[in-house]
Amino acid sequence: MTSPASDMQPAFRTAVVPAAGLGTRFLPATKTIPKELLPVVDTPGIELVAGEAADSGAQRLVIVTSPGKNSVVAHFVEDLVLEGKLEASGKTELLNKVRVAPSLLTVQSVVQEQPLGLGHAVSRVEEVLDDSEDAIAVLLPDDLVLPRGVLEVMGRVRRKRGGSVLCAIEVPEDRVSSYGIFETEIVPDAVNPNVLRVTGMVEKPDRDDAPSNLAAAGRYLLDREIFDALRRIEPGAGGELQLTDAIALLIKDGHPVHVVVHRGSRHDLGNPGGFLRAAVDFALERDDYGPALREWLEERLSPNWAAPQLTTDE
Repeated sequence: MTSPASDMQPAFRTAVVPAAGLGTRFLPATKTIPKELLPVVDTPGIELVAGEAADSGAQRLVIVTSPGKNSVVAHFVEDLVLEGKLEASGKTELLNKVRVAPSLLTVQSVVQEQPLGLGHAVSRVEEVLDDSEDAIAVLLPDDLVLPRGVLEVMGRVRRKRGGSVLCAIEVPEDRVSSYGIFETEIVPDAVNPNVLRVTGMVEKPDRDDAPSNLAAAGRYLLDREIFDALRRIEPGAGGELQLTDAIALLIKDGHPVHVVVHRGSRHDLGNPGGFLRAAVDFALERDDYGPALREWLEERLSPNWAAPQLTTDE
């Protein structure tokens, strides 16, 4: 069992973003554009997630892609031709925007040849880790967890208690069957009441069988022992390796696993409805789009609003 890390050491250096999916819920848009590059207002979702990782101390981003899905990684590569044109035309604001992604952190990719589950995607990262790295952060690009900062809290928990630390959100009881649900217990010496010990995980339980309403929120700070657990679990339906099963095995082995309950908001970028809500939320917070959008929404949602009618008179 890994002992708690020193307060002087970073909780992790490598952040992992699984991005090998086909994005079928966004077809036909994702026929040619990876869903991770769909813009939340004007910034791709994966850039927002990469920014969160960088803010939390990550030095490297490893993107797990599928064969031929190169444009996700290309987004983080400098485009000197584009930058030169923007600079020559005096478009400084746009120039600064396109320079953000390449400057966030070092980016590399590994390929997941077949869609064999989140656990399999995470296992592909072991080969590119340095021997000195004892933990990785995994950020699901479908999940935007706001405000930023939960990864930093998770890092402090790992430094104090060792093991693996996960993120949870509270969900309505009638929606627990859509999530991986945590079984938890109170940590007697925890100063933060949102830090709980995980005693089990159940993937998409029936409402009556759910041990709680605390759902996995797409942020994992995983001890390196996760790779051994992934080698030991059996594939499930469709031959997929489930990360949940590997974490459950760690718990069974006595590996410390804790959860931080996030009290902010979460947007699900994995479906069009959640994506639209995220875009509206982000736009409302911006000075350039927010005021006009808010005014339009208030007018549009007014009880007196009426849809324009087509005039058919000759």
